[in-house]
Amino acid sequence: MNKNNEPPEFPVGEYVESDVEEALIPQLEELKRCPAEIRNSINSLNSEQLTVRYRNWSIRQIVHHLADSQLNTYIRFKWALTEASPLIKTFNETKWSETFDARESELEPSLQLMDGLHARWSVLIENLDAEDLERTFFHPEIGEILTLRQTLSRTLWHIRHHLGQIEWLRNQHDW
Repeated sequence: MNKNNEPPEFPVGEYVESDVEEALIPQLEELKRCPAEIRNSINSLNSEQLTVRYRNWSIRQIVHHLADSQLNTYIRFKWALTEASPLIKTFNETKWSETFDARESELEPSLQLMDGLHARWSVLIENLDAEDLERTFFHPEIGEILTLRQTLSRTLWHIRHHLGQIEWLRNQHDW
């Protein structure tokens, strides 16, 4: 690895909000593929490799963060579908990544969680209509009202972002 090669902040590029409504079917297919793509990204990595850091987090922490983040986002979907533009609860990603389970535990429970979560989340989204996708919640950390459609787009970028971090490390280390 080139020690002077600083990891990029956004390995897949910064998130750009699109004015064009993205097609739901491709997004839904990507959401369904995410757990397998996350598994593939860490396939064959040993315990030592999982401790290698991309900036502040190890690969292990990144995978556990993806499970935590997606679980929180699914709950935000449910709140938006059952309440009128609710104020959602945020979580301190840095502190969550420092808990013992995120730093040290095996990845399989988080991978299984994402398998089940994405299966259920996909069924939910498949059965939403256009009006449902325009339901909103208020995100106090960014100070914005977000639609479920926007949230899905941002979530998929977020997963690609972290997969890009793992891919960058794999390429740097020739894993």
